[in-house]
Amino acid sequence: MSFKTISLSEDAYKILKRAKRSPKESFTEVVRRAAWEEPAETMGDALDSLEAEFGRGKTNVTAEELETSRRLHAARKSSR
Repeated sequence: MSFKTISLSEDAYKILKRAKRSPKESFTEVVRRAAWEEPAETMGDALDSLEAEFGRGKTNVTAEELETSRRLHAARKSSR
């Protein structure tokens, strides 16, 4: 198995450390069980994602929520 060295901010390290289920669990195991959000493949998937982010049954979206969603989408696209 090969290894990679990464750098984390102090707060990110603390989050990762708190996510360990036991002192024996490795950071590799913590990362492997993390749930990473996948980009939407269809408009239905995108709507489901928006409902999850902003609440089910919502009939309108504020300009701020729309901008947040656009920023999240742009960040996902650039990380590919």
